[in-house]
Amino acid sequence: MANYELLVPKLGEGIIEATITKWLKNEGEMINEEDPVVEIATDKVDSEIPSPVSGKLIRKIYQEGDMIPVGKVFAIIEIAGEQEKSVPVTVSTATPAVATAPEIHLEKAPETTPEEDNGPGVTRFYSPLVRSIAQQENISFRELDTITGSGKGDRVTKQDILDFLANRKVGILPVTEFTVAALPATATPPVPGNIQQVVPGNAQQIVPGEDHIVEMDRIRQLIANHMVRSVQTSAHVTSFMEIDMSKAVQWREKNKDAFLKKEREKLTFTPIFIEAIAKAVRDFPMVNVSVDGPKIIVHKNINIGMAVALPNYNLIVPVIRNADQKNMIGLVKHVNDLAERSRTSKLVPDEITGGTISLTNLGSFGTLMGTPIINQPQTAIVAVGAIKKRPVVIETSEGDMIGIRPMMIISVTYDHRVIDGSLGGQFLARIARYLENFDSNQLV
Repeated sequence: MANYELLVPKLGEGIIEATITKWLKNEGEMINEEDPVVEIATDKVDSEIPSPVSGKLIRKIYQEGDMIPVGKVFAIIEIAGEQEKSVPVTVSTATPAVATAPEIHLEKAPETTPEEDNGPGVTRFYSPLVRSIAQQENISFRELDTITGSGKGDRVTKQDILDFLANRKVGILPVTEFTVAALPATATPPVPGNIQQVVPGNAQQIVPGEDHIVEMDRIRQLIANHMVRSVQTSAHVTSFMEIDMSKAVQWREKNKDAFLKKEREKLTFTPIFIEAIAKAVRDFPMVNVSVDGPKIIVHKNINIGMAVALPNYNLIVPVIRNADQKNMIGLVKHVNDLAERSRTSKLVPDEITGGTISLTNLGSFGTLMGTPIINQPQTAIVAVGAIKKRPVVIETSEGDMIGIRPMMIISVTYDHRVIDGSLGGQFLARIARYLENFDSNQLV
């Protein structure tokens, strides 16, 4: 008999851990190839992890409610036969897209459990579930140390911490005290780029009686780390341009009601922006790149990330793959579908990875312009502001005149390590040209 280790697969950019929500198989149960073994959840997507082999589940290393780092072994399957080395296996998830599959290793089952390492500077063991509850309830390690544990070796159990919460007086957590969220979780790998989590500093801060402390949720911490890493990685430069959106506005006003009736889809400006960006990227492929040390990776596919604001004020960036190969109807439906499933937490891992350039629509909130931060490892992000009617000078063959036009400010933030002002400016101007010369006669 041989033992196979099931690993937590990669679940998207910036996701370093997941929570087991439900075991679908029990220890001792036989599993067929491609059978889902466990349900997991992250702050962005929920997924099932299937087994790439047939065999018997002989060990669950984690329990429901535990948080597991990506790449960590979570179960052992016993199969017949032997194999000499580790074999990466690609499997399909039960969701519509395909996530990076777990790797399978033929090794002896680990003699220690993941609970034995509790992170540097912590002398007492706290399970991932206890840590999770402590993080949600703003319980510091200092407070945890005061709880009498009823588990083996004085370990704090779920019931112990719930009893503590029931008797705990509600108070404000001192800003100068590190909380559970600020300390490393069990076996959590470092954030890419060695950027440490954003934690309270040691400087004394004034907290008036009416103020209160709100702990960042996990997705906000990921966003914070990702943004800091981007600023420390790329040399950010932003260029701006003001453009006349008359043709695009007139076309949308003319077609939006009929399109809604015919296709049952809202006709927004976002697909128009994406179409223009895709065309401009095709004209200037050197903005569709990533940096790998001294090398520049020029991406063949034009995959445009679309920033979507979530109801909890967080942000997610689903990706429209091969955007240059879709017509307007295809873009409208794809944009609306991704936006809706982003807000209802129904995206799958494959839909938030692989972007090569991004778009953020600041105008949807009334903002005129902005300087967004590049979404690593990309090297450019386009921002569009609100479309406002303004008096402008209009140049005609009969002379200049003043007219009312729907104007918009568009910007592109680019990585000056590989994109100079000349390329960045030409790319921005090309997007502007496509938008100003939008084909208002096209049908939808």
